[in-house]
Amino acid sequence: MPARRDRPWLMRTYAGHSTAEASNALYRRNLAKGQTGLSVAFDLPTQTGYDPDHGLARGEVGRVGVPVAHLGDVRRLFHGIPLERTNTSMTINATAMWLLALYRTAAGEQGADPAVLAGTTQNDIVKEYLSRGTHVFPPGPSLRLTTDTIAHTVRHMPKWNPVNISSYHLQEAGATPVQEIAFALSTAITVLDAVRDSGQIPPDRFGTVVGRISFFVNAGVRFVEEMCKMRAFTTLWDRIARERYGITDPRARRFRYGVQVNSLGLTEAQPENNVQRIVLEMLGVTLSRDARARAVQLPAWNEALGLPRPWDQQWSLRMQQVLAEESDLLEYPDLFDGSHVVTRRTAELAEDAWREIGRIQDMGGTLAAVSSGYLKSELVASHARRRARIESGEERVVGVNCYRTGEPSPLTADLATAVLAVDPAREAGVVAGLGDWRARRDGATARRALDALRRTAEGTGNLMPATLDCARAGVTTGEWAGALREVFGEYRAPTGVAGAPAAPDADGRLARVRGAAAATAGELSAGRLRLLVGKPGLDGHSNGAEQIAVRARDAGFEVIYQGIRLTPAEIAATAAAEDVHCVGLSLLSGAHSALVPEVLARLRAAGADGVPVVVGGIIPAADAAALRAAGVAAVFTAKDFGITEIIGRIVDEIRAAHGLLPVLEVPS
Repeated sequence: MPARRDRPWLMRTYAGHSTAEASNALYRRNLAKGQTGLSVAFDLPTQTGYDPDHGLARGEVGRVGVPVAHLGDVRRLFHGIPLERTNTSMTINATAMWLLALYRTAAGEQGADPAVLAGTTQNDIVKEYLSRGTHVFPPGPSLRLTTDTIAHTVRHMPKWNPVNISSYHLQEAGATPVQEIAFALSTAITVLDAVRDSGQIPPDRFGTVVGRISFFVNAGVRFVEEMCKMRAFTTLWDRIARERYGITDPRARRFRYGVQVNSLGLTEAQPENNVQRIVLEMLGVTLSRDARARAVQLPAWNEALGLPRPWDQQWSLRMQQVLAEESDLLEYPDLFDGSHVVTRRTAELAEDAWREIGRIQDMGGTLAAVSSGYLKSELVASHARRRARIESGEERVVGVNCYRTGEPSPLTADLATAVLAVDPAREAGVVAGLGDWRARRDGATARRALDALRRTAEGTGNLMPATLDCARAGVTTGEWAGALREVFGEYRAPTGVAGAPAAPDADGRLARVRGAAAATAGELSAGRLRLLVGKPGLDGHSNGAEQIAVRARDAGFEVIYQGIRLTPAEIAATAAAEDVHCVGLSLLSGAHSALVPEVLARLRAAGADGVPVVVGGIIPAADAAALRAAGVAAVFTAKDFGITEIIGRIVDEIRAAHGLLPVLEVPS
């Protein structure tokens, strides 16, 4: 019989949308339902350091998270929630220092001592260059912001996790388990080396820094391998802490991690299957006591369709609660000690990951591997291989490439109500509120605080004190980031597309599309068909765009892909200058209704209105119909998993735009 029952992990729901007030109501409801920690989702302008009234923020405000432009927003976001008794995780990276300063200031106004505040700022900029795309500054200054935040929290906020090395988005971008382990631990080495070398922490306190590093991982549906991955993570982190940093306290060497289980594998087709996928993924990070997550947040079954409703998030929370409260999982020691299968697979993953870590160190470390494009190319190539396995049927996905015949789902009988719709009118209210804030604050005090921030950035001092002064002075998110942009500049990360391998073509489908593309180019007296792949707005989820670019290249297209964060005007100007045959837009943030019509208008103004435009992303059916009515030639969503077929459809849309008959039988 078990001797005692373990405490459950922290249970969170990744949440936030529309406005601070709406998100506050959501948080309070979730806490009342038994959620034991908060996980704040910020909108893209907040993540990338823009105010809601900036041109790039159009259509993005409150879409994928809560907009936070100043201290007043944070006050409203956490109104009625005692922060000294709340464990808060903030998924924020490029602007992590700023959001932590706002949080600490708001907590202080509640009377909380900074020393008792518990929670996490993700603060992992490396994965932003590789997978999520919300980076702002170049690698060097970004690492300084991370280092300064860590040094400040070690001295003043000892219960806070100042950095949460995130491999979550690496897996979303196609990382294998070995890559996820190796890239994340290499990032941790880069961060710890930078803190050590900064001289801000005495050597006798460096163990405290190591002990406050946490990780945020992904767990896919191959739950046995995912569990072994976590055991390998634990083994290698202990080795790094002991051998590289000389940490003797086993508590400081403990691998501390939270998890959001995989969203990449959630399907639009038969979305009810996502429920069992989520449960299996949760088991991979909870079954093994010696490598169990300290915090878990689960996606909702309908995230491939759009923004989950509160009820959908409640369902995911109840999954955790049933496992923790009704099962006997927490009553036993590790279930897999002594398992030959688990021991062998764990050792294989650890060995391969250690070899990859060594390769990255030989390159000069993670930042060098980012700048060279090595890490991004590896992820794009890995993702391309995964997509090829799904398209060929080698990797089976129920409801997508096998067992596609089924009963209609009552969960999606009314698609209009199956997801949460964010009222676009909320954006105007947020922008108006920002104007009121600027009018009410002491402008001279805000300017002095920003001047002090610039001077600190030009020197070598810790940036957190000046950032705290900005928070108290009423500076806005865009102003704080803008001041640092003036000193540090901005950064465009490598796309990784050029180094991706060619897709296999066992069944000849790609060859047929390649032949059609070549024939069409000949009929149009063009050397090759030219496709512009564009990412308008602030959405940094570039995985889909990259895979389209790679497959179009393999089909013989000349592909123009400039990466993320482009304005509609820039996309239209490039389309006209390059005389492209098609424009493909990728948007996953929900801003398609605002940005796609603007691209169409800009193309008309540039004299390129005859160029067909296709759009891909998480786009509800009603929105897709509206886009087609506005002039979009084709809309692709998550159910369109066959990339070769998508490229074939693009060829036919180009032919249709020039009055040519289709040559491929591609379903619309």
